[in-house]
Amino acid sequence: MVFEDKMITNGEPEEEEEEEEEEDMVDPLETVREKCEQTEHCVHARERLEACETRVGSRSETTEDCTEELFDFLHARDHCVAHKVFQSIK
Repeated sequence: MVFEDKMITNGEPEEEEEEEEEEDMVDPLETVREKCEQTEHCVHARERLEACETRVGSRSETTEDCTEELFDFLHARDHCVAHKVFQSIK
């Protein structure tokens, strides 16, 4: 006797279709973050972060890390994002 696996959907779309729809959705916050990363202040902060990562990565023994540069970049980006996101909410 052979059993077939069948899913009864009761008129609802199958899970595969739902997953495809979720891939098409774009988080507006991510879009705003990408735009903010292109601003002059964020570009400068990212350059400092990348320079630090290169410097730290080139050394075999160092206690230096790039925490300060990372926080500076995230602060600059989030400051820009906050202004743009909250303007769209009002």
